[in-house]
Amino acid sequence: MQPALVILAAGIASRYGSMKQIEGFGPSGETIMDYSIYDAVNAGFKKVVFIIRKDFAEDFKTIFEPKLKGKVETAYAYQEIDSFTGNMIIPPERVKPWGTAHAVLCCKDAIIEPFAVINADDFYGKDSYVKAHNFLVSKCNDQTFAVVGYELANTLSEYGSVSRGVIAVNDKNEMTGLTERLKIYKKDGMIVYEENDVLTELSENTMVSMNFFCFSPAYIDLCEKEFGKFLGENVHNPKAEFLIPSVADHFIKSGKGVMEILPTHSKWFGVTYREDAPFVRSGIETLVSNGEYPPNLWV
Repeated sequence: MQPALVILAAGIASRYGSMKQIEGFGPSGETIMDYSIYDAVNAGFKKVVFIIRKDFAEDFKTIFEPKLKGKVETAYAYQEIDSFTGNMIIPPERVKPWGTAHAVLCCKDAIIEPFAVINADDFYGKDSYVKAHNFLVSKCNDQTFAVVGYELANTLSEYGSVSRGVIAVNDKNEMTGLTERLKIYKKDGMIVYEENDVLTELSENTMVSMNFFCFSPAYIDLCEKEFGKFLGENVHNPKAEFLIPSVADHFIKSGKGVMEILPTHSKWFGVTYREDAPFVRSGIETLVSNGEYPPNLWV
């Protein structure tokens, strides 16, 4: 069974200031998602599942359906605040959905195959999709998942601090933990993270997660079980988030299975801040000029 690509596109782009998921960055107006789908299709993925908001569905389909028709199967899942919350009363101060693992749970009815999950606004590079596809078709099972690991230096912004999941690795190339570092930035030629006003240096090759994971459908079942517990503890916290790494960490530490690391030297592009946009456009323009992508992806 060929794997699917799940794209998290329901988020509210608060720091960026606009709907960056559909902003054009390529020479023919391609979004970052276009490049992700193009790379995934070329790597062997046969299906794309978009996780979006219902109120944005028709506009979203109008943008993507014409250019993807006949090239890849598409499906949609909708992440709403009340998705999978049962009879629980959601406090009015809760204004956005419950995080990335909740988003994956929302695609429960759209996924029957092994799948990779990515952010809509991250440019991951061709190598990542090849490695993810190879893992999904050859090694992925209900006890063996994977995370694509990036070198920290390839994931920073020039315009502000970033949050990264720092991966702990054992001698079998398996993830043993994921520590969220919330304020990572360059300072005086070093990469540091800030915590409680203390600066700690990180190596530029520190392995980090950029939210590119590979799972079997069993991960979605695990999300469903854990989401009930999460709601019981956090329903009244308007900022609480049910996140993919948290469920993955539970998967490992509860002994349910292992998560392999798929290392890549790919350069990551991201648009955390509006000031990042010209850098992303320039990076894509260079890749097009070097012949790695055509000037128009879908002609």
